[in-house]
Amino acid sequence: MRGLHPWHVLRRPLGPQAHANDPECGQRPVPALSHHGSQRVVLLQTATLLGVLLLGYGYFWLLVPNPEARLQQLGLFCSVFTISMYLSPLADLAKVIQTKSTQCLSYPLTIATILTSASWCLYGFRLRDPYIMVSNFPGIVTSFIRFWLFWKYPQEQDRNYWFLQT
Repeated sequence: MRGLHPWHVLRRPLGPQAHANDPECGQRPVPALSHHGSQRVVLLQTATLLGVLLLGYGYFWLLVPNPEARLQQLGLFCSVFTISMYLSPLADLAKVIQTKSTQCLSYPLTIATILTSASWCLYGFRLRDPYIMVSNFPGIVTSFIRFWLFWKYPQEQDRNYWFLQT
């Protein structure tokens, strides 16, 4: 029963080293609770966002009885979150300009963002839905900003990685 004790689970290593001294178990990763502070922060942030989601659900379904008003408020609520999602990569803008390096930006993600946001903008334009158009337009703008940064500060390949390529 030693393996089921809660303190043992909290201190159990993850990954291949989890069963390094146990030939019976092999090299399988073990799901375990972590005691690292940074992982607790991520868990707390995830729980907070889940709480916001549940509060939003409760607000829209319990406190707004009119379906038309509910739909309008839900559209505004979702637009605010979509705009904040598209603006979040700009937090790295100062770092990119300061270091003159785009290593912290993802080029494939930028391509996916412009394709997705442009598609949604065209769809919203076709439906004449301002919630879809306005909330996805910042994705196009931020993608062009990131493309400009990739042009101005081209990514340099990591030298250690370059030697490993065949």
